[in-house]
This record gives sequence, structure tokens and C-alpha cells, in this order.
Amino acid sequence: MSDVVVSLKKLHPSARIPRYMSPLAAGLDLCAVLDQPVSLQPSERCLIATGLAMALPEGYEAQIRPRSGLALRDGITLVNSPGTIDADYRGELKVIVINHGQKQVVIEHGERIAQMVIAPIVQVKLEQVESLDATERDCGGFGHTGREGETCKS
Repeated sequence: MSDVVVSLKKLHPSARIPRYMSPLAAGLDLCAVLDQPVSLQPSERCLIATGLAMALPEGYEAQIRPRSGLALRDGITLVNSPGTIDADYRGELKVIVINHGQKQVVIEHGERIAQMVIAPIVQVKLEQVESLDATERDCGGFGHTGREGETCKS
């Protein structure tokens, strides 16, 4: 693994610096910064602050993903998963959580609410063409692989 340096700024004195929870973890845990606990009813969503801002190096993004323990135990996940933080964004990192569970869930200050994965990105150059190469799958969509004799109608 190579070291990628990400500049991190605390915007709130009690914000917690994200950290990997095991030596081989892919994601850094993000914690809530709240003045008071937030109660989420079933199907309710809320924007949760982290009290942090950062500067990613050019060619990288931060992916904000749900924490599997919260999803399994409480039904808490992220509305836009994974959320993307671009390298030129300098505002506060915030997480849109939703309660897909069947009971109210309370999020406390300092609670681990999401994980952040730093990943390289590639920007492509799009080229408009009149036709595309044929493949075995061709234009088959959802549930298409493994079906015989279907052809594209494009």
C-alpha cells in the first residue's frame, strides 16, 4: 500500500479524526458531531455533520458508505450510497442517513455513522460514435445473462 496524504481540518472542537478500526480496514470511520442527539423515526432521513473538512489530492475521491453494523442492527444506511466527495470540495463532510428499520433510532454525538474510503479516480474522454462493438451479452439488461436466443432491438 502506498501512502496518500489527505489534509484534514477540524471545524468543530469535538470532531473526531477518522480512523481505520483494524490494520486491513478499507474505510475510515466517520463520527457524528451533534449539539443534541437526533431521533430518526422509521423512513425518516437526516443530514448529520462530522465537523470535518478535507483536501483530497488531485485524482482521488472519498466514497462515503454505510456501516454494516448500523444497517444490520438498526436499519440505518445512507440515502446516496456511496456518496462522493470530489477532490475540489472544501466544505464540511456531512452524511445523509435514513432509518430503514421498524423502530426509532437515536444517533448520539460521537457515534460512528459511516465509513469513508479514499479511492483513485479516472476522468475519461467520451467519444460519440454511430455504433458499438457486439459482445456476447450485447444489450441484455437486468437478469439477461444466461438466457439463450434473445437479440437487441436497438
